[in-house]
Amino acid sequence: MNKPNPFENIRVVLSHTTHPGNIGAAARAMKTMGLRHLYLINPKRFPDPQATAMAAGADDVLNNAVVCSSIDEALQGVAFTVAMTARLRDISLKVQMPREAMPEVLQRAATQPVALLFGTEMSGLTNEEMGKAQLGVNIPSHPDFSSLNIAAAVQVVSYELSVATQSFVPAEQAELPAATHERLEGLYAQLEKVLYDIGFFTTQNPERLMKRLRRLYSRSRLEDEEVNLLRGILTKTTEYNARLKKRYMEEHPDV
Repeated sequence: MNKPNPFENIRVVLSHTTHPGNIGAAARAMKTMGLRHLYLINPKRFPDPQATAMAAGADDVLNNAVVCSSIDEALQGVAFTVAMTARLRDISLKVQMPREAMPEVLQRAATQPVALLFGTEMSGLTNEEMGKAQLGVNIPSHPDFSSLNIAAAVQVVSYELSVATQSFVPAEQAELPAATHERLEGLYAQLEKVLYDIGFFTTQNPERLMKRLRRLYSRSRLEDEEVNLLRGILTKTTEYNARLKKRYMEEHPDV
């Protein structure tokens, strides 16, 4: 039996990259370590001669890059998203160093698509983008100069993935499939609507609460069947709430 190649299920996602040279350099960094699936969210300039020049032979990675208009499009089908972040204090995700995180990335990529998410050069990932991830990864750097070039960050993480493969052994008994990005987003959208309908947000800040709920479910690493269960509960809640409203209107026709 052929040994599974987790790299085939790993995509590198660059969000709103401003300099095309960084895209090319990131593609080269990926290829040197065996990664080949590059996704770009609204790059400022791509394709571009500077990207090709900096790729220095990784033209196949650039030519096959998938350009997306939104993060949801870039994460379609993904079951585990890792957000690269320099923030440690104001982040709600669990954060690990690359060497800690990459073994889990490989295990998950052995059976389902995984995304490594990198933000723009100037400000990194937005809060919304961070909210799409299940794990944060921070590359330790000198506190006086902690800004790491995006392509250098891709190189570091790609290298750590390569190191992790040396001791990678696929799990003998695979877990049930984790819920994909779009399945989780569907759950969050339904949950938010139900909470509005039942009046829960009258005493809560909707945006803040939804961030906390996303964090809760991200820690749980929901399986697909668990999403079905939760959405079924939400559907029954909606139906029950509608019956209550109908009964109230019948009992109070003048309202």
